[in-house]
Amino acid sequence: MNERIEINPKIMAGKPVIKGTRIPVYLILDLLAEGKTFDDIIDAYPDLQKEDIEAALHYAGHLTRFEEEQLAEA
Repeated sequence: MNERIEINPKIMAGKPVIKGTRIPVYLILDLLAEGKTFDDIIDAYPDLQKEDIEAALHYAGHLTRFEEEQLAEA
């Protein structure tokens, strides 16, 4: 898993978050889907860095790839 993403049952009910924050990966992805830029997101969440947003994208890509492999095996 990416070193910037953390999954801990005691933080946000175990949802993936940016390590050291309570900012969930899904929030970053939702903001990007709404058309927000990296700079927009960092302005709204100053604890984030560009690399955190990139890590969220890579994490989502990894999950999608895993799901596609599972479907292909079924």
